[in-house]
Amino acid sequence: MRMLGSVGRLDQSVLKTGRLEDEHWGRLNEAVVKLSDAPVYIDETPGLTALELRARARRLARRFDGRLGLIVIDYLQLMAGSGRSDNRASELGEISRSLKALAKELQVPIIALSQLSRTVEQRTDKRPMMSDLRESGAIEQDADLIMFMYRDEYYNQDSPMKGLAECIIGKHRNGPVGKSSSHGRDNSPNSTMLPMFPRRQR
Repeated sequence: MRMLGSVGRLDQSVLKTGRLEDEHWGRLNEAVVKLSDAPVYIDETPGLTALELRARARRLARRFDGRLGLIVIDYLQLMAGSGRSDNRASELGEISRSLKALAKELQVPIIALSQLSRTVEQRTDKRPMMSDLRESGAIEQDADLIMFMYRDEYYNQDSPMKGLAECIIGKHRNGPVGKSSSHGRDNSPNSTMLPMFPRRQR
């Protein structure tokens, strides 16, 4: 549903409630056609290990002439460890290293979403930091790029930044760190980046 909303430029609330007007149906049909022809594979198998993910990625790569455009993992902490360690942080470190190796092997970018620890809720400034990455310092070590999203209005109803989201680059192996902002309508799947990036912060 989110993909339909994004491609069709439709609010999620419209899709969830089914309150589509005439102008929406055309965009929805267009999105269905585009996605039905898109080379996108979604695997909802829970608790995959890194080895299982690698095997499935290799099979898909063979189907598409040896190349994949992108792998997205939603989210890292839902992956299962190999069972060789009783420590969850060690397991996530193993998973992180395996994903790094897979990216190099298949020459494909991998985006891995990650949970944040609850310590962020205890701070006055709730913008996420590198130390907030949950259960795994290995993410910080292995990732080429670490990006956090922050919406002030989520925490502050009277925020002067309503409709704005900050994109915080916490790590960029080959470039600057800093932040940018994007704006969009409530519930809209699309946003526009404002020309604020990069602002170097060390």
